Amino acid sequence: MKKIIPYGTQSITDDDINAVINVLKSDFLTQGPMVNLFEEDIKSYCGAKYAIASNSATSSLHLACKALEVGAGDIVWTSANTFAASSNCALYCGASVDFVDINPSTFNICPQKLEEKLSYAKKNKLLPKVVIPVHMCGQPCDMKKIFELSEIYDFKIIEDASHAIGASFNQKKIGSCEFSDITVLSFHPVKIITTGEGGICLTNSKNYAKKIELLRSHGITRDNSLMESNIDGPWYYEQIDLGFNYRMTDIHAALGSSQLRRIDSFISKRHEIAEKYDNCFQDLPLQTPYQLKNAYSSYHLYVIKLDIENIKISHLNFFQNLKEQGIGVNLHYIPVYLHPYYRKLGFKEGYCLESEKYYKSAVSIPIYPALEDSDQEFVIEAVKKSLTY
Repeated sequence: MKKIIPYGTQSITDDDINAVINVLKSDFLTQGPMVNLFEEDIKSYCGAKYAIASNSATSSLHLACKALEVGAGDIVWTSANTFAASSNCALYCGASVDFVDINPSTFNICPQKLEEKLSYAKKNKLLPKVVIPVHMCGQPCDMKKIFELSEIYDFKIIEDASHAIGASFNQKKIGSCEFSDITVLSFHPVKIITTGEGGICLTNSKNYAKKIELLRSHGITRDNSLMESNIDGPWYYEQIDLGFNYRMTDIHAALGSSQLRRIDSFISKRHEIAEKYDNCFQDLPLQTPYQLKNAYSSYHLYVIKLDIENIKISHLNFFQNLKEQGIGVNLHYIPVYLHPYYRKLGFKEGYCLESEKYYKSAVSIPIYPALEDSDQEFVIEAVKKSLTY
C-alpha cells in the first residue's frame, strides 16, 4: 500500500499510554482528580487565573458564549476563515452571526476591516455583543488592536485559540487572556497536544469561571451558597440553571497532562519544519505563512497559498496531484458563510473577498512533530514538481 503522509497527526508515547492506564485502574474515570490536575496544568502554562475543561472546544465555545450572556437579539462576529464551530456557538445561544474578512498575509481577522465594519455597524445600531477572533494556523491575531476596538465599541472578546496553545503575543502565552474575556483551546488529535477530544475555557474572571463550571455539568450545584432551598441532607443538590453534559473525563485529562509535558518540544519541532519549508519555497510562485514580529506561532497548520495567476496548474489539480502521491493535504477552510446552512441565513458569495481568494488558492501541507526528514523532502519535491508540471 502507498504510504500516506498526513497533514497532521497526534504523537503518543508510552508515558501517555501509562497515564491513561493508571486512570483506568483508579477509582475515578470521569470528573475526578485528573480533570482538576489538567486544569491546573493548563492555567499555569498559559498564565490565566481560571481554567474549565470540557469534552470539546465546540462545547467550550458554547459555554463561553453562555457565560457572556449571548442570547436572542445579540450579534456575534467572527472570522470568515475558520471552522464552523467558531460561529455555530453563537447560533446555539439564539444569537445571529456575522463575519469579518481576513488579512491576506496573516489569514487572520483583519483589524482594519474590523474597525471599518464596527464604524458602519455603530451608525446602523448593529454592533456585536461579542467578537471571536480566530488564531488561524496557530498565528496569533493582533489582539492589542482588537482589544482597543472593544473598549471603543463596547464588545466582549472570546479568543478561539483552538490552533494556538503554545503560541504567544507580546511575550505572553495565548490563553493568558490579557486582551480577552475568555480564551478557548482545543485538544483534538491533530492539534498541538491532544486529550483525544477535549477543550478548555481560560479566563481571569471568577464570575465567568463559575458560570462555565456550572453550565458544564447540567447547571447543577452542591454549593450551599448557590442553593435556593433548605438542604434536605448530605445527598442534596439543585439544578439552578439549564446546563449541559459537557464534562471532560479523567481518562482524557490524564492524556492531556502527559502531553503538556512535551508541548515546548512539539512546537520547537514544528518551527524547524516550517523554517525548512520557508527556505525551500522562497523562489516558488506561492505564499508561505507570514509571522507577526510581536507574535510566536504554534504552527498548528502550515498553509501555502498558490499564486494562481502565475502557475500553469489549477488549484484543484495541484491538490489532487499531491493526494495521488500519498500526501494528505487538506484545505482549511471553506468560508463559513458559503456553507448551505449559512446561505439559507442570507449570506452570499462575494461577502468576504479575501477569504474567498484564500479558499481558491490555499493548501495545508504536512506539519507535525513526528514528520520524518525524508517525508518532508518528499513533500517539498512534490510541491516543486507540481508547480512546474
